[in-house]
Amino acid sequence: MTSTMQRIELLGCPMDIASMECTVQHIRAAVASGQFTQHVVVNVAKLVNMRTDAKLDESVRSCDIINIDGMGVVFGARFLGYSVPNRVAGVDLFHELLAMSMTNAFSVFLLGASSEVISTTAQKIKEMYPHLKVAGHHHGYFWDDEAAIVEKIRASGAQLLFVAITSPKKENFINRWQDQLGVNFVMGVGGTFDVVAGKVKRAPKWMQDCGLEWFYRVIQEPKRMWKRYFITNSKFAWLLLKAKLKISI
Repeated sequence: MTSTMQRIELLGCPMDIASMECTVQHIRAAVASGQFTQHVVVNVAKLVNMRTDAKLDESVRSCDIINIDGMGVVFGARFLGYSVPNRVAGVDLFHELLAMSMTNAFSVFLLGASSEVISTTAQKIKEMYPHLKVAGHHHGYFWDDEAAIVEKIRASGAQLLFVAITSPKKENFINRWQDQLGVNFVMGVGGTFDVVAGKVKRAPKWMQDCGLEWFYRVIQEPKRMWKRYFITNSKFAWLLLKAKLKISI
């Protein structure tokens, strides 16, 4: 970890305080040197779920860079006295890394989402980053033969791998196969491909900055999302309060 990244521990989870620029520079240097880097972003839901999911907890802790994604975590860290200037949103980092890869002639592999979404995503990325080398792409429904997908990624010669699968599947997949992927960098990007493909709209900037991106998702998919966010956000708030009052957790 470079001196420009500060690692803290929030509610038992390690995470790095770093700017977007610092994160991208760190990853560029690691890829250029052939140093394997496993990356993850942490939001409120993941932080809460790590407390009861030992495998997810292990997968996150195994990462070399743990960026703060959700504004809820930023606000929570500030509430407990940490100086966190801002978050490094996964979808924004994804685009920054694609631009960096194009500039540095690094190749990428896209893994996840449905066949339709991944095909559209790959096409749109080629339009947005015309000189980027996309070594390959594959949908996220491959669980009957994970080894075959791992071999496909390795054979592609890709240097950066982006995995758009739901949590905790993506974190556990990455951690399980990290030594056999053949890439220099791997990052889970959640629903990013859905956003790039235009299937899901991202929250307006003001909602992102206010930490209301989760609420925007609830508005779009109320039946699927309201209970998930209500439960995790409530648990997170309670954990923060207990930590602030130094009550044993």
